[in-house]
Amino acid sequence: MSLTDLTIRGLAEALARGETSSEEATRACLERIRTTDETLGAFLHVDEERALERARASDARRREGKALGPLDGIPVAIKDNISLRGMPTTCASKILEGYVPPFDATVVERLEEAGAVVLGKLNMDEFAMGSTTETSAFRVCRNPWDVNRSPGGSSGGAAAATAARQVFGALGTDTGGSIRQPASHCGVVGIKPTYGRCSRYGVVAYASSMDQVGTFGRTVEDAALLLQAIAGHDPRDATSLDEPVPDWVGALEGASLEGMRIGIPKELFVKGLDPEVESTVRAAIAQLVSAGAKVEEISLPHTEHATAVYYAIAPAEASSNLSRFDGIRYGLSVREGGMRDLYEKTRAAGFGTEVKRRILSGTYLLTKEHQPLFQRAQRIRTLIRRDFEEAFAKVDVIVSPVAPTAARRLGEAFESPVESYLADTLTLLCNLAGIPGMSVPCGFTSRGLPVGMQVLGRWKDEASILRLGAVYQRETDWHLQAPPEVA
Repeated sequence: MSLTDLTIRGLAEALARGETSSEEATRACLERIRTTDETLGAFLHVDEERALERARASDARRREGKALGPLDGIPVAIKDNISLRGMPTTCASKILEGYVPPFDATVVERLEEAGAVVLGKLNMDEFAMGSTTETSAFRVCRNPWDVNRSPGGSSGGAAAATAARQVFGALGTDTGGSIRQPASHCGVVGIKPTYGRCSRYGVVAYASSMDQVGTFGRTVEDAALLLQAIAGHDPRDATSLDEPVPDWVGALEGASLEGMRIGIPKELFVKGLDPEVESTVRAAIAQLVSAGAKVEEISLPHTEHATAVYYAIAPAEASSNLSRFDGIRYGLSVREGGMRDLYEKTRAAGFGTEVKRRILSGTYLLTKEHQPLFQRAQRIRTLIRRDFEEAFAKVDVIVSPVAPTAARRLGEAFESPVESYLADTLTLLCNLAGIPGMSVPCGFTSRGLPVGMQVLGRWKDEASILRLGAVYQRETDWHLQAPPEVA
């Protein structure tokens, strides 16, 4: 086993025992990035000097007996829509090429206060609009399990880098499944917490009522350690939950599923689901039953409207949010003609096809003539939220597949954008309702592609989904499998 094969917990214990150093672990990750990322394309920016400086500072704290906690000295990376002072933040878009923020996002501040070593910024779908990381303006990201396939998206770089042992964990964002889906496709753990659990200050907005920062790790505990560090109230974010952060990590020790009630929504096991994906997830459910859980079928009756609702609300919010990219204050500026020419030419040159598609559809829905459609979508969103409230009156957690298929071949999503949107149905319900969700590796297809099990919890109840995931990983070894070497 190489140093980069350790989990966050395993590396933290090795650091505490003095068996290795943060600098050594950081150099191992940097070497791994050098040898694999030309193929994978997981990173958009790496700052070796800054990372090594922070690693040496961590080692100095340990020598003085002043370690900051389990994340002190752990090499990680962050999605490129999360601001980090002095490091480019482009959202994988040409309109922000070269932009370097003068401040840190709150989640980055907290990660670095915990001593983590941020190696760089990770590839993504442009402005988080996509599910394959192929809409990135700079480079395609590939799945380490099969480099001819997508890692998923929009946080594809974060999932691929964690799976490929380039980093020990990562931060991503999830607006409609953008953490859970790539986590499933890359065979790692991805957590999207309750809306408001993590600050969005310093995170470039896509759809403000659904965007949420979350974490990637190779184990549930690793992802929980990162989440524990970044969660909590932030007065700079008006949507931030003013709630104490539970000790999720501590509660995992000795966790049991005895008496836990698991709901299986019939609407999420439907026609179109790949048979191998369904059989793999159902086998995982059987494993949960053998560990002491109880299962019952439930219904989420408004699921059939979820995709239409999401693709009304999210583009409308994106239309508003992305209007700030005007070629005047920062980023790309095509200064030809008058003010209208500046706006039109800058946005035409700076935004990619998928971003333009969503801005146009969102703007269309916000016109006076079509606002009733947008308002109807908001009312149905309330009904979807009530579906979950009624379901959670009967069960503690809900389990389903993350995606209808395993990782798709590169290019498939562009053949039919509508089919690509429909594939998000299993994950976007979670964002519409604002509840926490997680993907846990639960097996492989006959082609050797990872499959994830989605676990959804009540509002503010990350503890239950983490408990289920931790027990499942105690009983199985899917999360211990590593992708083949990437040349």
